[in-house]
Amino acid sequence: MPVSHTHQEHHFQASDTVRDVVIGMSDGLTVPFALAAGLSGANVGSSVVVLAGLAEIAAGCIAMGLGGYLAAQSDNEHYASELQREIDETRDMPEEEREEVAKVFRGYGLSEEQLKPIVDTICADEEKWIDFMMKFELGLEQPDPKRAVVSAGTIGASYVVGGLIPLSPYFFTQSVSDGLYASVGLTLAALFIFGCVKARFTGIAWWRGGIQTTLIGGLAATAAFGIARIFK
Repeated sequence: MPVSHTHQEHHFQASDTVRDVVIGMSDGLTVPFALAAGLSGANVGSSVVVLAGLAEIAAGCIAMGLGGYLAAQSDNEHYASELQREIDETRDMPEEEREEVAKVFRGYGLSEEQLKPIVDTICADEEKWIDFMMKFELGLEQPDPKRAVVSAGTIGASYVVGGLIPLSPYFFTQSVSDGLYASVGLTLAALFIFGCVKARFTGIAWWRGGIQTTLIGGLAATAAFGIARIFK
């Protein structure tokens, strides 16, 4: 007897929360790491590195969180504006809007005879009609109204967690050079692991994601350290 196989589709999907964590952690690991490396290159004390690092993490957390909040809030406002426009157009110019629905199905190769009953069915319900136009004409999905606050908190918290990783060695050593070596090792390892995890959601090979993220963070820290050494 023939063996039946269940067809399974595997798609790489990342939720909004995952994207926020990636944004916060990426900058949190990279920017404080570069700052600490630059200050270490200038041979300042460990206490200065810690103080400056904490100040940067606080500022970065607020700035990144606020940016996430404003971006999500802009999405909400844009959706509400376009929704009201579609409501007005559907009521004020129904024939033109019916033609917009038909145009979507013509793009899939349907004939006029085939698409007419589909268009009639969609346009018979104003709510479904408007929803169809939002999704298929404008490509917009209704955003979560709580998205702005959640995004701000997630990005800000992720930035703090990421930022404390390169800074933490300086809490336990009086020697800035020892702190730098420990910070480099710890942060590069964290960047590689983070890159591997991030690759899981983007669909690329895990090792490629790890190497890419590590190189970016390492180059940023190297540049900051080099500039501090040159202009010391």
